[in-house]
Amino acid sequence: MQSSTTHIPNFEEFKTMLRRHGLKATSQRLAVHGAMMELVHASAEMVVEKIASNAKVKITQSSVYNILSQLALHGIYRNRLSTTNKMYFDVCNSKHLHMYDMERHTYRDLAGDEHFALLQESLGKRRFRGYKVESVDVVILARPNKKH
Repeated sequence: MQSSTTHIPNFEEFKTMLRRHGLKATSQRLAVHGAMMELVHASAEMVVEKIASNAKVKITQSSVYNILSQLALHGIYRNRLSTTNKMYFDVCNSKHLHMYDMERHTYRDLAGDEHFALLQESLGKRRFRGYKVESVDVVILARPNKKH
């Protein structure tokens, strides 16, 4: 279920984001973004598999990981660490809620913008000695119930 605030940038928006950060729209970056547009939340391995299934561009897993990391560093993507310490990337860089399936090790965007806004407002006003809250990132950890 996609949240109404999540937005997956199309190729033109992605190219604009790259230019804004002084990055070129290489065939490898475009292939990674194409895979991420379909996957939304993915590890480097998942992106490599998706690119390989299209067989248009050849790219190594380390190159994919470097591209994903660079995009996250520039704020074009976001990264998330799973409970197994595996890095996942999120093509939606807007603030939104996530649910992490602890058995399947998958992320899912959740609707609930009003809840997220209330939480961010509340925590943003709270004082933590020696710290200033810059942002709020919510991940709900869950396991499938037996009916699922």
